[in-house]
Parts: sequence; C-alpha cells; structure tokens
Amino acid sequence: MGSYISITYLLLFLPIVAIVFSIVPKKVKPFILLAASLVFMWTCSHRWMIYWASTTLSVYLSALLVEHLKKKCKAALPDAENREQKKAIKKKFARKQVALVAVIITANILLLAVLRYSQFFVANFNNILRLFGSEFQVALPKFAACIGISFYTLQAVSYLHDVYKGKIEADRNLGRLALYMSFFPIIMEGPICRYSDTAMSLWNCERIKYKNFTFGMQRIAFGILKKVVVADRLNVMVTSIFREYQYAGYDGGIIFLGAVLYTIELYMEFSGTMDVVIGSGEIFGIKIPENFRQPFFSKSITEFWQRWHITLGTWFKDYIFYPVTMSKPMKKLTKSARKKLGRNYGPMPASIIAFGLVWLCNGLWHGAGWEYLFFGFYHFVLISLGSLILPLSNSLFEKWHFDRNKLPYRIFTIIRTAILVCIGEMFFNSRGLSEGMKMFKVLVTKFSFKSFFNGAIFTMGMDRFDYIIVLVVVAVVFAVGLMKEKGISPREWISQRHICIRWAIFFAMILVIVIFGAYGTGYIPIDPIYANF
Repeated sequence: MGSYISITYLLLFLPIVAIVFSIVPKKVKPFILLAASLVFMWTCSHRWMIYWASTTLSVYLSALLVEHLKKKCKAALPDAENREQKKAIKKKFARKQVALVAVIITANILLLAVLRYSQFFVANFNNILRLFGSEFQVALPKFAACIGISFYTLQAVSYLHDVYKGKIEADRNLGRLALYMSFFPIIMEGPICRYSDTAMSLWNCERIKYKNFTFGMQRIAFGILKKVVVADRLNVMVTSIFREYQYAGYDGGIIFLGAVLYTIELYMEFSGTMDVVIGSGEIFGIKIPENFRQPFFSKSITEFWQRWHITLGTWFKDYIFYPVTMSKPMKKLTKSARKKLGRNYGPMPASIIAFGLVWLCNGLWHGAGWEYLFFGFYHFVLISLGSLILPLSNSLFEKWHFDRNKLPYRIFTIIRTAILVCIGEMFFNSRGLSEGMKMFKVLVTKFSFKSFFNGAIFTMGMDRFDYIIVLVVVAVVFAVGLMKEKGISPREWISQRHICIRWAIFFAMILVIVIFGAYGTGYIPIDPIYANF
C-alpha cells in the first residue's frame, strides 16, 4: 500500500474497511479490524510478517508465564513458616520472572538490531580492520524487515514490562494482543501506543458515529493538506540542496534556508501523516494518542522534545530514563553528588548519564548512520547544557527582576529554539556525517543573503507561486496551532458553526488539495519518512 496518503489507502482500503465494519455485528467488528490490519501488513511486508508474528507470540506467551509465576509465588507464601522463608520464596520467583522478561525483551531487541543495524556495524568494523592493514573483511547479507518493526517492537517491550511490573494483567486473548500490535493506522509510522490506553478500545468496538466520522474525515483532510500541498512541494528544493551535492556552490544563506525548509517539510509530512492516522482511528471510535503538540511554540529544546514525537519521548522516559536514574548505582551517585554539588546540581550526574543513554537510543532508533548518532548527541548536549545553566539563569533573572513571560523574550526563545532545531535537522537529513559537517562549515563561513535577492532561490525547483502557496498553508497551520495553544479546539469550534459553514470548510480543504497539491511533472512526492525508522 506504501503510504497512508495514497489513493489505494484513502479511496479503496479505508472505505471498504469502514463499510464492512459498519454492517457486521458488534462481536465481529474487532475481527474485521484485525483482518484488515493483517491484510495491510501483508501488502507491505509479505513473508517478512513472520517477524511480527514471532514478536507477538513471544510476548503473549511470556506475559502469561509471568502471571503464572506470580500466582505460584502467591500460592506458596502461606506455606512459609517465617518471614525469612517468605523472602526466599519471593526472591526465587522474582528471579525467574526477571530472567524470563530479560530474555524475551533482549531477543526482540536483538532481532530489531540485526535487521536494522547489522550492516552499519559490520561496515564500521570492516573500516577499522582496513585502518590496521587487515585484508580480512566480514561479509553479511542484507536483511529485509517487516513494516513498522521499530514501532511494534517498542509496543511489545512496553506491554511485557508493564505486565511484569503489575501495571496491567497479561492478556489471554491472543487476537486482542495481535490487534494492539498490528492496528493498520499505526503500524507504519506510529504513534507508539500503550496497551493500557488502546487495547481495550480496539477490541470493544462501537458502531461508527456521525461525529466520529466527520471529525475523522476533517483530520484526514487536514493531514493530506499538510503533506501534499506543503511537504511534497518543498521536497523539490530540499532534494536539490541535500541530495545533489550542490551545497558547495551555495552560500550559507541557502544552506540555512534548506535546513529550515527541510524542518518544515519533515513536520508537515510526519504530523500530516499522524493526522491521517488519528483521523482513521477516530472514524472507528478509537482514540489514538497525539504525537505532536505545537512543537514550534517551544521555548527550549527540552520543551520541543516534549511536544515532538511525544509517544517516542515518553517511551524513552518511562522505559530507559527512569529505570536508569532509579537504579541502585545511580541512587548512590546522586546521594554522593548532593553532598559535593548541592541540592540543585546533585541529581544532574545521574540524569546526564540517563539522558546520554536515551539520546544514544534515540539517534539509533532514527537510523543506522553516524549522522543519526550525531543528531542524538547534538540534542543531548543542548539539553544537558540547558539543565546545567538553568539554576544559574533562574538566579540571575530573579536577581535582576526580569519577567520571562514578557512577549519579546518569549518570541526570542521560540526563535532561538527553532534555529537550533533546524541546524539539528540539517545533520539529520545529510548524506552522512561528513557531508553534514561540510554543510555546516558553509553555513558558518559563507553566510550571506545574496541568493535571496539575486533570484537564485527561484531556480531550485520552486517559483514564486510555490513559495506563496507554502506560506499561506503554513500560516493556516500556524493559526490552528495558535488556537490549540490558547485551549481552543478548532474542530469543536467548526462543529458549532452552521452546517453550511462546516461543510464549506471541509470542501475548501479538498479543493485546495486538488488544485494546489504538489503532484505531476516536476514534483517529487515524499516516501513516508518515519516508516523507515
């Protein structure tokens, strides 16, 4: 099927599933969603679905076994003669549970690592061998992976971890777990769902309601608008700068423009796809978690990552950051550091170590390449510096009686954060770390606005009309984001208008997509960016 913003998905697959879903009895509805999800995965992955099946079955059986061990432990406790025996019994069964969960999680993470990162690590290992003059080279076949393997693997890990921690009960219904692991709107690009939030609503299906249907269609149309009109249009110019090695002939102003346009393109493509995903779920009455919350209103890099790819960030926070910081070695480190560094800086060493691991994983999750590792390191450094400077800046602002809530300062921090994000995305989109460094060198040493005034920016795939269309739609997206920032739901606001106005807005979006969509000769439609991660 290729993409959620394809004719096949929007005009064939989704309508057929919705029609069948609406006419079958309630008890059959979850099986329709499961069948549709498996068909969707099969069209994208074919026989490589075996990886998804093995992950789903392994966490299903291991979660049941964890619950079985808990029950055996509980049954054995009354036979204990004293407190020491009870501790011994608990310890015995706890070890078995930890061993089981560790083995299954490690096996699934290793499978993901082999399929996605083996070529990267082998290539770098061979480079090291060459440096030492060795002619021996490791050969490794290329592996094909199932669509969405990064997303469903993280969902599998969170499910098994939460069962082990007692946050949820192991699901005895294999079909329900399989649907949670494969629901077709989220399998390709996320968001990363939690079992406790989505599994039951997926299985306890309700009939399609008018409000859900109209809200879902509005959300889908808005997502298509962002992707087809803006992201695909910007992709022409972004490709000319990043993919054809022309940056050496450009000044730093063009490089920075390319970084800004790529950041807008990435946001419009990814958030637009999430709109289609969430809208698709909404049609069936299923609430899929939001993945974006107006990230470009952020006043710091830390806040930006609390608003961008939210489900990935919360996953790393809950399953890497907190377990590391709450581990015994980190607690000892924090206790020791507080004595030497004080209350403000004492917890920072443990937090920085945990953040380092989080951003290493974040970089790797996005791709097998040094540019992605650098992307993670870049944000790790910015966030760590922000944490180190924050106590000092708070003290100075308090001493100077400076109000951070003043509009000029807020605008300054938003622009500062956006610039830092754009620079990070420049490295993210480069063809390797060395190319990213070369682009950054041009940006810093040859910065100029000449190309903005001599017409050069109109010779790279976008003319004045293209820029106007992009600016208008970006302004609309900004206005929608501003409404959300002020606590106003745009769709609720639209729903309160007269029916003629509601449908006029919806059809206006459709007309803009049809008339101004970037398709046909000269345009390069973007493949689903996050489907590759």
